[in-house]
Amino acid sequence: MATARDGRELFTILETSADAESSAACDGQEHPLNLSSGVKWFEIPFKKPGEEEEEDGEEDEEGEGENGDASTAAGSSLGCDILVVTPRSNGVKHEEEDTLEEGCVSASCSDDSDLDFSDLEEEEEERAGFLGYNEDLYEDCTSPEFWGEPDQAIAIEPFTAASGPQHALGEDADTRDYFRVLFPDSLLEHMVEQTNNYALYRQRRSGKADPHWHPTHAREMRAYVGLNILMGVNQLPEAGMYWASDIFIGNAGFKKTMTARRYEKLTQYLQLCDREAEPVRGERGYDGLFKIRPLLDVLESTMWDAYTPNRCLTVDKSVVAPGRSSPTHSMPSKPLRKGLSVWMLCDSRSGYCHRARIHVGRPSEDQAAVLQGYRAVTSLVHGLEGQYHHLFMGSFLTSVPLLQRLLRDGLYACGPTQSGRKGYPEVLRPRNVGKLAQGEFYQCQRGNLVATVTRDVKVISFLSTNSAPGIVGISPGEQHGGEGDSDSMDSSGLTLGVPRPLPLLLYQENMRGVDLCDQLRECYQVGRPCRKWWRYFLWFYVNLCIVNAYIVLRESRGGAPPAGCNGKQFTQRHFRVRLAQLLIGDYQGARGMERAARKRHADSPIEYGHRLERMSERSRRCRNCTNKGLRHESVFGCKICNVHLCRGGCFSEFHK
Repeated sequence: MATARDGRELFTILETSADAESSAACDGQEHPLNLSSGVKWFEIPFKKPGEEEEEDGEEDEEGEGENGDASTAAGSSLGCDILVVTPRSNGVKHEEEDTLEEGCVSASCSDDSDLDFSDLEEEEEERAGFLGYNEDLYEDCTSPEFWGEPDQAIAIEPFTAASGPQHALGEDADTRDYFRVLFPDSLLEHMVEQTNNYALYRQRRSGKADPHWHPTHAREMRAYVGLNILMGVNQLPEAGMYWASDIFIGNAGFKKTMTARRYEKLTQYLQLCDREAEPVRGERGYDGLFKIRPLLDVLESTMWDAYTPNRCLTVDKSVVAPGRSSPTHSMPSKPLRKGLSVWMLCDSRSGYCHRARIHVGRPSEDQAAVLQGYRAVTSLVHGLEGQYHHLFMGSFLTSVPLLQRLLRDGLYACGPTQSGRKGYPEVLRPRNVGKLAQGEFYQCQRGNLVATVTRDVKVISFLSTNSAPGIVGISPGEQHGGEGDSDSMDSSGLTLGVPRPLPLLLYQENMRGVDLCDQLRECYQVGRPCRKWWRYFLWFYVNLCIVNAYIVLRESRGGAPPAGCNGKQFTQRHFRVRLAQLLIGDYQGARGMERAARKRHADSPIEYGHRLERMSERSRRCRNCTNKGLRHESVFGCKICNVHLCRGGCFSEFHK
């Protein structure tokens, strides 16, 4: 038997695995959903305060200790491997202390386009959003009668939907084929068209042509994306260093694919939208994400269709990159504490990202924060209604109205919340609970909705609709081969961890989908740092498609490499290098193309800003007449071509 070190008997651990009947009884119980088999769990029976007082009186008459024999009797009746009992002296300083007795109960477990976060939304959409939010408050969650004793059994419908990769690729499919499922060729062709249009648009606005630019095409754009992927694998401080003449720094493959100047020009004019049709701020139809809207519209459907969600999903915020623009947010708990951020819906098992929503806005009030999280989650899970998925989310998102809405839509959820948030039980707030010791917890219940307050490393408040109250688990700790305290070890030599309520255990086991996706994405960045915020999101989504394509390939082929790849291991690094090689192919941008581009801009003189104007005060020979063997002089000419031309037909004839 082991008790708390400080002398306050918060829990008692009894080892009853030697009892054959007890082991058989525990094995017969159904294991809680979403909990790994290595976690030892048990159920603490709920007893009314009067019943417990009667039992305690009988034990006092027998002269036995309150915790010792009571724990032994409970342990023998449940027949579990490990039993944790929380005493009644819980330190709750509130009039409703009796309703929180023991803090746990007995229960049976059974098994559109992108969200517009721009600052000028339609009034009708705002009104609809608020009305939808208020519909979930039809029951006043702040009333004292809303929460009751945790003595009800919850109902969890089984998850039966098909899940996993969804594609029609054969055994001979390569990395580019899997990437094309997420990032189709039509999107690259759209990038080519808008990049060429934007180059002309910039030259018309400046009034002069760019002698180093010539229109791009699909093969070159694929090679450009491939080079940016390789830059994440072979990282150098500056982009120009890949074309350095130093044999120890420069990359021969980059030099062969395209020149450094050509790479700079493609980066300069890269575009995803028609900039001439972009609405200005204040106009109807203004969209803060207009510059990347075509990208979002395409990837919204491809990412969703390529992989059917599994049962457990994670919703959390991810940092795209450090940024200096208005959408920048501060997140102290993330590796990158400040930057552009997105909300992501990821698979808890594989890390596949099903949807991503760009986070714009800084809600200062709690109601605004709850509304923003409410809208983000409901948009991310749109299309999953009635399939009984289990969502795990962060404290910024979790609220009573949101969990009620999700439960009504056939979705279960679990996550920490802020104890001061509207709807959380008043009796479970820190000022009423008092000081908790590690492993101690209290719960309230309303149907499937269970509120929990516990102390792990610090005091945590939880809301859940997929966790039966009263179930406590202990995760296996480190294995010790030497001698130690036998009371803190089981028969296999594993140390026994701190007992935790089921919501906390489920959260720790399944709140990892976004972290897995971030780990895969952060290993190899795509693209170079820049000053334009939308470029960060472009390369973020390209990188996200690479990660998703790698996950689809890995699960479709069982970890085996694709056709044409040798070796037993096929890691993400191999996937990225192979993908970049296939995107580049045999493309070689010749230097002669750039020299020819200096003359090619004259094919459309008006488009590129060519016009007849006075060149100097002194007349010089007309270039067009000189080419025909004639001698005429003129003070007029074309400054773009830097030639003198007669005012007659020599200007148009020369530019043909």
